[in-house]
Amino acid sequence: MTTVLVINSGSSSIKYQLIDEEKQQLLLGGNLERVSNHVHELAELLPKLRADSRFVEPDVIGHRVVHGGERFSKPTLVSSEVLEEIESLIPLAPLHNPGNIAGIRACLEAFPSTPQVAVFDTAFHQTMPPASFRFAIDSELAKKHGIRKYGFHGTSFSYVTKETAEFLGKDSKDLNLIILHIGNGASACAVKEGQSFDTSMGLSPLPGLVMGTRSGDIDPTVVFYLNRELGMSVDEIDVFLNKQSGLLGMTGSSDMRDVFEKSRTDQASRDALEVYAQRIRFYLGGYAALLGAVDAVVMTAGVGENSVGFRELLFESRPLGIELDKKSNSRPNDGPRAISSAASSIPLLVVPTNEELEIARQSVLGS
Repeated sequence: MTTVLVINSGSSSIKYQLIDEEKQQLLLGGNLERVSNHVHELAELLPKLRADSRFVEPDVIGHRVVHGGERFSKPTLVSSEVLEEIESLIPLAPLHNPGNIAGIRACLEAFPSTPQVAVFDTAFHQTMPPASFRFAIDSELAKKHGIRKYGFHGTSFSYVTKETAEFLGKDSKDLNLIILHIGNGASACAVKEGQSFDTSMGLSPLPGLVMGTRSGDIDPTVVFYLNRELGMSVDEIDVFLNKQSGLLGMTGSSDMRDVFEKSRTDQASRDALEVYAQRIRFYLGGYAALLGAVDAVVMTAGVGENSVGFRELLFESRPLGIELDKKSNSRPNDGPRAISSAASSIPLLVVPTNEELEIARQSVLGS
């Protein structure tokens, strides 16, 4: 048995799972919400974990790290030098990397002889070509300061790519996919021959699709306007676009279930759902053009896996000739499955993601 303790110490939460990686079995897990002091919470959590009767000393500890910049393209064994480099990337992910670092430091202290591996959200997207990741700004400035598209949800896209290949009975290197990771955070990825070719998030997780509280793509002039005309500071605009926009800004709720329920009688909620869906269709069309041929469109994450109604809304206009089979779409979320009709031009799949298991797998490889 290879046991992996997966730590996801995020901006305001700490998720943990102890996984038997060989059997792909969860031994124990939990989630702490509304964390304001990661050091204090971790100092209390780790001894409690060890005292749990289900606890087995881990062979390796895997840490989710949101931003790996250009330096990290694979799971990396943590050293003092690696930790310093992750700290240097805090300006690119000020909400997330500090919490990730706190998790690493706490586990280094609690498990000093156990290998610790950093698994980066951005790593899967390091295969993107320059045409996908470059911004049309001054080249020297962009290179000096690392201003480019990085992309996120990489562990999810990596896991789903492999699961989709297995479901279709093909090698992932033979597949072109458009994967839609649709949850409270949402992004799309064009996978070409099994590797990330383009993705909708950028320097940060803000751009791209409409999300629970994030605006997604927006005219940059809006930022200037909010500053000049409304007197909002840069920090206030940051909070506004990241935490007060998206579905929350348009409807008052960031939860797709609530928005769907309200849409029965509320026009604003119906409009918001169409904005949300249209942005996804836009990326579907764009990525289909980039890939040339698409072997499957894949939906994953909370909304993508579970919202029967939203999937029906998204594909009611048959974008790219994709036709939903309503009976298949209504089945419970019980593993990878096709939900498109026989007449669909491209297979439409639902493939549940498991980011913690992917982190466990990559941690074993990286140790």
